[in-house]
Amino acid sequence: MNKTILAFVGMPGAGKSEATAYLEQKGFPFVRFGDVTDTGVKEMGLPLTTDNERVFREKLREELGMGAYAIKSKSKIDAALEKQDFIVIDGLYSWEEYTYLKKLYPQFILVHVFAEPKKRYERLSKRLIRPVPLDKSFERDVTELENLNKGGPIALSDYMIENDSDDMKQLYKKVDDLLKRLGVSV
Repeated sequence: MNKTILAFVGMPGAGKSEATAYLEQKGFPFVRFGDVTDTGVKEMGLPLTTDNERVFREKLREELGMGAYAIKSKSKIDAALEKQDFIVIDGLYSWEEYTYLKKLYPQFILVHVFAEPKKRYERLSKRLIRPVPLDKSFERDVTELENLNKGGPIALSDYMIENDSDDMKQLYKKVDDLLKRLGVSV
C-alpha cells in the first residue's frame, strides 16, 4: 500500500472525532489539527477557553489563509508517514486544507461522516466539552459552511459513513468495513 492519509469530514456532531478515536485505539497514528490551536493558545500564555481558541484560530487563518491548519500540521503528517503507511487526520475543515493536502499526498482519502441534523444537534447539546444549545446548532452549521469553506471537502468525499445510531459499535463496524474495502488490515 502507498502512503495513505484518511481524513474524516462532516458537520458538527456527526461522529468524526469518534471515528478517529476508534482508529487511534486500534493503533493507527493520527494527526489532530486541533493540537495546533491547543499549542498556540498555551504558547500565548492563555488558558484553553472557547474564546481564546477562537481568537487564535482567526489570527492563524488571517496570517496563513484558510489552509493554515494543514500547513502547520505538515511536519507532523510527514513524521507519521515515515513510521507508518496509513495515518488518520482529525479536524480537516476547509477546501483550502483539502486542496493543499491533496496536492502533496496523492493517496489522500476523505470520508464524510453523516448524521441527520436532529441527531447531531442532540449530540452537540449533550457534549461535556463545548456543548452547543439546541437553538444555536443550526446557526453553528451555517457559520462553519460560510466561514470555514467546509462544504467542498464534504461534497468531494471519497466515501460516506452514516452515523445516526447512538450505538457506537455500529459506527465502529462501518469504519472497519471501510478499512477492509481500502485494503487496510483491521
